[in-house]
Amino acid sequence: MKILLIHQYYLELEDPGGSRWNEITQVWKTMGCEVTVIAGMMHYNGFEKLPRYKGKLFVVNNQEDIEVIRCHVSEFYNSNFIGRLWGYFSFVFSSIWAGLFKANRKYDIVIVSSPPLFIGISGYIISKFKRIPLVFEIRDLWPESAIDTGIVTNKLVIKLAYFLEAFIYKKAKMINVLTPAFRTILIEKKEVQPQKIILIPNAADFSFSDQLLNNFDSVTFRKQNGIDDKFVITYVGAHGVANHLIQLIEAAENLQNTNVIFQLIGDGMQKKMLKEEVMKRGLKNVIFLDSVPKNEVFKYIIASDLGTSVLKKVDTFKTVYSNKTFDYMACKKPILLLIDGVSRTLVETAVCGIYAEPENVNEIVSKIKYYLNNKTLLAQHGENGYHYAKNNFDRIKLAEKYFDAISKIL
Repeated sequence: MKILLIHQYYLELEDPGGSRWNEITQVWKTMGCEVTVIAGMMHYNGFEKLPRYKGKLFVVNNQEDIEVIRCHVSEFYNSNFIGRLWGYFSFVFSSIWAGLFKANRKYDIVIVSSPPLFIGISGYIISKFKRIPLVFEIRDLWPESAIDTGIVTNKLVIKLAYFLEAFIYKKAKMINVLTPAFRTILIEKKEVQPQKIILIPNAADFSFSDQLLNNFDSVTFRKQNGIDDKFVITYVGAHGVANHLIQLIEAAENLQNTNVIFQLIGDGMQKKMLKEEVMKRGLKNVIFLDSVPKNEVFKYIIASDLGTSVLKKVDTFKTVYSNKTFDYMACKKPILLLIDGVSRTLVETAVCGIYAEPENVNEIVSKIKYYLNNKTLLAQHGENGYHYAKNNFDRIKLAEKYFDAISKIL
């Protein structure tokens, strides 16, 4: 099967962040598929293009035997809302051109992974010109998540987004959702036909974690990083509006008389503000680290006591699975979960962590102290999460299931 994937945030080899599709394409390659990826030139947390992309509209390269066509994205992407919007549409235009004139194989299917929602335009136009089915994947409900977090307030943009959403759902041959809550919303609120929808969720990648769990010296790593005597709570991911990491800063302020230390790894629009808050409050128990590649970030997770998944307290986020929750599970680390809804159901079903109400600092502190006073639970909850993910969220098995699903519509 020849597959064309449009994913604005398909990672480069050394990029940090969610590598779900990088891993899926590798599985499909071993199954005999030929995959071409149309991707952007800007990381979703990046503030500028890499030098090799400066002044270029398209760069075609071979990444782990996958053809990747990198397309222009405006460098105003992370400046403000208007810049972000133009970043989205600049990729829409460049990806359409790439799909029609740069992707030269005769493809069997085109898959679009959203957000951003607007690349559904690219997928639809390419599917029409190439006369192939369109599969639309929903990683996050949009525009609801942007509205709930206050990122999008313009009524015209909201109206346009809802119109586009309905149009793409109608034109797609198949829609993949990443959580059961998404499926319910599409059927009950968006009036999407149930037979159109499949559920291939986020998954755990054991390729790095299993190797490190057997060979990595976490004790030495902790000493080298000056955290050997600390109770380390690690957050890995974006530092943006949706993540609302200020609640971790507030928790740290309330835990200064303990040996708890928060380790925040990643980048984003609010990182500067968060650093300023830590300095203003005089906190010594918060560490900021830049983003690191996935194989390296797993070392930080394994050397921690807890992993934490954090989102702003809005109803839309009750429908999402956090990517990093699965990374923590793969690394046998218990989870401090500050996300209600399906993520909470997952963690409580697997018995692999503790839920605390988002933005409720007293409850967050209380749950951390519970682990401090019951450290025997750390290993047990870590093991529980690992085995639950192995049985239910193994990326290789889910990639094979995904392939079977799209095969049926050809």
